[in-house]
Amino acid sequence: MDITPRTHRRTRGHRLLLPLAASMACVVSVALIGGCSDAGSSSGKTDTTTRAAPPVKASNSLQDDYEKVIKDVLPSVVQIQGSKDLGSGVVYDGQGHIVTNAHVVGSDRTFKVTTANNETALTAKLVFAYPEQDLAVVKLDSVPSGLKAASFADSSQVQVGQIVLAMGSPLGLSSSVTQGIVSAVGRTVSEGNGGGGTGATIANMIQTSAAINPGNSGGALVNLDSKVIGIPTLAATDPQLSNSAAPGIGFAIPANMVKTVADQIIKQGTVTDSGRAALGITGRTVVGPNYQPAGVAIVAVTNGGAAQKAGLRAGDIITKLGGQQITTITSLSEVLASAKPGDKVQVTYERDGNQSTVDVTLGEM
Repeated sequence: MDITPRTHRRTRGHRLLLPLAASMACVVSVALIGGCSDAGSSSGKTDTTTRAAPPVKASNSLQDDYEKVIKDVLPSVVQIQGSKDLGSGVVYDGQGHIVTNAHVVGSDRTFKVTTANNETALTAKLVFAYPEQDLAVVKLDSVPSGLKAASFADSSQVQVGQIVLAMGSPLGLSSSVTQGIVSAVGRTVSEGNGGGGTGATIANMIQTSAAINPGNSGGALVNLDSKVIGIPTLAATDPQLSNSAAPGIGFAIPANMVKTVADQIIKQGTVTDSGRAALGITGRTVVGPNYQPAGVAIVAVTNGGAAQKAGLRAGDIITKLGGQQITTITSLSEVLASAKPGDKVQVTYERDGNQSTVDVTLGEM
């Protein structure tokens, strides 16, 4: 197994997947506030009161933009129900392919899919899941008439401050929309292994202030041009609040990576060109004399991989990569996340108590 990507700056997040039992138990209470007004009497008296003309409703271009985007994109956002969990997905093409998160599909192979315009659940099957990037594609068994594919933006053009809308099924409430801005770009975030997470370290994530919650996983983060700029995947957690979600800090996989992965899955049923750097090792975190993480011990090297070609071998302990300190598997993944296949990096390692360095040309995951 290759050890791969994450950032120089570690950010932890949790998946935005809703347990099915929780979604089915969700009850939303609403209060209807109404009122009435006296329209006047029919006493026969002449009303000589001069009535002011009703105010002209001011044009609200931003609101109009919101409404147009929702009308354009929401029909392309679906709810995906597996055996245990519920998440969201985005219609990718007219053939019934839907892109979502790998942690939404989990170990399931068949799903129920509810579209925005159809209350009757459709059936779908998994095409392929790529946990390393937390992406997956499922395909509807029967494509309903009027199914609308979303349009994906060039996410390299996303700018901090752009207004965005998040669409999905938070807490099981299908076809929900929230708004915010792009808070940052280029974030590298790791997803936990627990609770069905893939453990993926994902680079170049889009950070957003749009409210995203469990059930939003696999949905759409959309700009005001009605184009999907990313797939909401993680929400930041606050360790000071028992790792509960930190409000207004969510992360989406950029559209360009979504397209790269989805196109390969649809065309060839797998991912052969990930664009992600790999060292070509299986490793584990080791601790030093003070019982603190002190490096990554190589358990095995991939035959023909980058590490083996550079002369690294099982038993070596990696302490630096590309000038960055390596103390854990996670920190190694973070550094690799910012690199690309073919990059040459210097690896510092310990062997038999001696420290050495070697240049390694990174391979591809």
